Amino acid sequence: MAPTRKDIPHVAILIETSRSYGRGLLRGVRRYLTLHGPWSVFVELRSLESAPPNWIRNWRGDGILTRTGSQQMADMIRDVNVPTVELRSTRLQHNFPFVGADNVLLGRMMAEHLLERGFTQFAIYDLDTEEFFKQRCDSFIQTITESGYPVKIHRAGGQRELPTDWESHQESLAEWLLQLSKPVGVMACTDQLGFWMLDACRRAGIAVPEEVAVVGVENDETLCEVSIPPMSSMRLDGEKAGYDAATLLQNLMDGAAPPADSILIPPLGIVVRQSSDILAIADQDLAAALRIIRQHACDGITIHDVLKKVPISRSSLERKFRQLLGRSPQAEIMRFRLARVQQLLRETDWTLETIAYRTGFASVQVLCERFRKFHNCTPGTYRQQHRSESSVDSRFAPRIDE
Repeated sequence: MAPTRKDIPHVAILIETSRSYGRGLLRGVRRYLTLHGPWSVFVELRSLESAPPNWIRNWRGDGILTRTGSQQMADMIRDVNVPTVELRSTRLQHNFPFVGADNVLLGRMMAEHLLERGFTQFAIYDLDTEEFFKQRCDSFIQTITESGYPVKIHRAGGQRELPTDWESHQESLAEWLLQLSKPVGVMACTDQLGFWMLDACRRAGIAVPEEVAVVGVENDETLCEVSIPPMSSMRLDGEKAGYDAATLLQNLMDGAAPPADSILIPPLGIVVRQSSDILAIADQDLAAALRIIRQHACDGITIHDVLKKVPISRSSLERKFRQLLGRSPQAEIMRFRLARVQQLLRETDWTLETIAYRTGFASVQVLCERFRKFHNCTPGTYRQQHRSESSVDSRFAPRIDE
């Protein structure tokens, strides 16, 4: 048997694989190793609350990258007495240098996203289990109050995103949502909380995003896509955090002193999906018209169809659309249809004939003419340019607000 190499660092990576942020961290570590490695690395499939492996108590390796979930885990890792970089929490009692998201900037960006959409009512749905949740909330509240508006808060408590009774939890959340003044922009401190909130809105018959606009944090695509409607979310730069953490760990293993301050990574921006893709509109007729357009734009709906369901004259509807949105009802219908075309070009191999049929266009020729007019390129060129990109912006009308 060939002897193992002793001249490369032996590193334990205790990072969850169950969440998108953790997987982003691992991609960043891998990128570092591709450029600067090698390391001998321990990695296992983990959840956020997984305990460290028992063997680590007597391990004599060279370094640890960890997302520490408890003081017991922190104490165990500290007793190993090797260079360690923390990537989750600053609330635990340890002296590990920290690399993670800039949550103060995150809270401000979330507030600005909702302010830019014209909201004057705001709320937060958060947990109180981590210091970074408090940082997000405090920054959000400060930004909103400096703009002259109040913020309502609903806390899920110390349950770590694990309600003891799902039905009563959702009933309580729906009751709180019904009591809020509307339209209201809500920051959910995690995508899991945002998912629960959208479900509670559906149970309570609350229109999203017309009455309640929801934005989560982490851009976990599974939760964001399964949500109804698809959920906007702040995209964290886990890959850069992982790369910078690996760089720091290598420096520590080489004998460098730990940094005096935490290394904070700016968020990449909000991936805008349907749950917040709206301007705050108090006008009930206009809100109803927009809701109908969102639901039926790709069914070939016309202004005449909208007017059948909204008790308003065509001239009044046209005037309200232009005053509040800066475009006509027909332009809004076309905007949604073309957004759906973009999504299908990115995510499917469907032919243009199928896409035209699914999005309410009379023919491929009409689709191509409209698409070229709005996007200055053909559908084929758009598909070629975007199919190779990351899917973070490949959902319903998604874009990133930076």
